[in-house]
Amino acid sequence: MNTKELTAKSFELRRVVLDMIYRTKTGHIGGDFSVMDILVTLYYRQMHVGPELVSDPNRDRFILSKGHSVEALYAVLSDRGFFPETDLLTYSQFGSKYIGHPNNKVSGIEMNSGSLGHGLSLSVGMALAAKMDGAPYRVYTVMGDGELAEGSVWEGAMAAGHYHLENLTAFVDRNRLQISGGTEQVMAQDNLDARWSAFGWNVLHAAGNDVAALDAAVEQAKACKGKPTVILADTIKGYGVSFIENQAGWHHRVPTEEEYQKAAAELGERMVNAQ
Repeated sequence: MNTKELTAKSFELRRVVLDMIYRTKTGHIGGDFSVMDILVTLYYRQMHVGPELVSDPNRDRFILSKGHSVEALYAVLSDRGFFPETDLLTYSQFGSKYIGHPNNKVSGIEMNSGSLGHGLSLSVGMALAAKMDGAPYRVYTVMGDGELAEGSVWEGAMAAGHYHLENLTAFVDRNRLQISGGTEQVMAQDNLDARWSAFGWNVLHAAGNDVAALDAAVEQAKACKGKPTVILADTIKGYGVSFIENQAGWHHRVPTEEEYQKAAAELGERMVNAQ
């Protein structure tokens, strides 16, 4: 897919997420929409993954550390053919394996995640294993910016820098909002460049809702030697729907029928305009 097609795909999959959340009356729509372009860039352009590779020891690994945005991941995995789209109808239903955080009983999901602060450390272990084995696979993880208040993130960052894990790329979904308000009011992030650099990381910035910019950043990360890379992806929470964007209240909220119809119309228009 070219960049226009991938951008259109991101809005198409946001509509899938909207339907899931409206149907089941649960989900984290704001973070789903902010992270979608990162997932689309990785799964359709960058990562060596696919339904035919789930048992391949050389497949790339992905951990969604901000696991509460699982609806976006399920939508992408379904579209990539890891499981039938009809499975999404069971999301958050009794007895379903498609629960509210990533579940490794689902094809394409490497690890259960969502206890914030754990994803980076899990990814460090995977990347270190690859380095020790001389394996070619790369490891990717996505964290929320509110998640960076967890101390375990920085333990993982320290280890990744110490072991020079150049096969590890971490994203920070920098939408500047979390469930209790703005990140700078809850726990200020100050200079993230300095923080990550201090732990021995290569620090990159990218427009986080721009597939072309994200794709270029991942290429730079792959070219970096001797250091893990963090991509600080400046995103908009709720990106794609005007009345959801930049609203902390939409961290975990279900649209009314009227809001659902308006959101569906906006996403459809954005999808068409992207093509």
